[in-house]
Amino acid sequence: MRSGLTYAIAVGVFAVVYLLIATERVPRVGAALGGAGVVIAVGAVGAEEIFYSEETGIDWNVIFLLFGMMVIVGVLRQTGIFEYVAIWAAKRAAGKPFRVMVLLCTMTAVASAALDNVTTVLLVAPVTILLCERIGVRPVPFLIAEVLASNIGGAATLIGDPPNIIIASRSGLTFVDFLVNMGPIIVLNMVVFLALCRWLFRRDFVADPERVQDVMNLTEREAIQDGGLLIRSLVVLALVLVGFSLHSVLHFEPSIVALLGAGVLVLVSRLHSDEYLADVEWETLLFFAGLFILVGALVEVGAIDQLADALSDAAGGDAGNAILLLLFGSAVLSALVDNIPFVATMSPAVLSLVESGPLAGQEYLWWALALGADLGGNATAVGASANVVMLGIARRNGYPISFWEFTKYGIVVATVTVVACVPYLFLRYL
Repeated sequence: MRSGLTYAIAVGVFAVVYLLIATERVPRVGAALGGAGVVIAVGAVGAEEIFYSEETGIDWNVIFLLFGMMVIVGVLRQTGIFEYVAIWAAKRAAGKPFRVMVLLCTMTAVASAALDNVTTVLLVAPVTILLCERIGVRPVPFLIAEVLASNIGGAATLIGDPPNIIIASRSGLTFVDFLVNMGPIIVLNMVVFLALCRWLFRRDFVADPERVQDVMNLTEREAIQDGGLLIRSLVVLALVLVGFSLHSVLHFEPSIVALLGAGVLVLVSRLHSDEYLADVEWETLLFFAGLFILVGALVEVGAIDQLADALSDAAGGDAGNAILLLLFGSAVLSALVDNIPFVATMSPAVLSLVESGPLAGQEYLWWALALGADLGGNATAVGASANVVMLGIARRNGYPISFWEFTKYGIVVATVTVVACVPYLFLRYL
């Protein structure tokens, strides 16, 4: 733990950066990197912690997972597959905006449970933008709804959301454990979420009738521009997805699988670098790096440890209090800092609760932590990695989403879904 002054500076800088991101007074990447520079300058973190520490450094697995998948998406875009899927989805939903949203959100949630929410967002966002432009509706509500659905759906499985992977490695819980214990409440929350969408985005479900008719008259197969490249790309993508799902068997980090897939696809595509690098969100990657350094500084000075200890102490020996504190405490804190470093720091505290004391053997505490972190990450634009990625894609395509535009929807969804977990946890485990 660093000195009191360093502690105060690290906490203060994080608060200022968060305020700048929320008010959008300066570009978020500038705020994050500037704040990172300050905490480095005052000695809150050093090169060792930034580049080499798993607990306080830049999470290179996240950075290179994103980079690899962005390259794969860049190659896929050249085939016309996104236009194909957009036309197919619009025709299946008869061009009705709410049906389109339900279809896209359901597909996103299922895919996020099978893959991970960041990968799913990278694949689905381009389709969504094209589809919305085709039928004449604003893409922003659909993009927000999708990323919220991805975080909900990803919570159902061990590999769906990065915090779940961290919890599994600490607790020894299996893929089946996550599916059986998290799956039922996530299905219920998806139903609740889709009903919420009908109310939250009710003013945005007005399409252009002429554009809808034009889409209904299209033949989706005509959108494919390079069939050969599409087949090669889908084979590589399928292998990458298999690699993700076999993480516990192959012991390859998702980032390695994504980079290998991107490298192979670049070789077989024979595209020029300008084409497949066009979809790389460099600003998003730099923003993540700055955010990881800032949160790492909070970990290094002991701020997040103090939060974790406070939650553990407040829980005492009462099972109901422990569930409520872990669920709501994790939700609130995951909304403020990225849920990945928060869960990494909180897991040891939960492990001590489960292994010893009056709550020994109570595995449901892990589910309270997972649900709070996964669903609470929906509350703000920086609460989950998928949120940051989606905002970067939207801005790059000419549809910027402000911090508050995202948050006014996200905080409602996060609150409702987290509250819905309370009766589930109490009725099932107490």
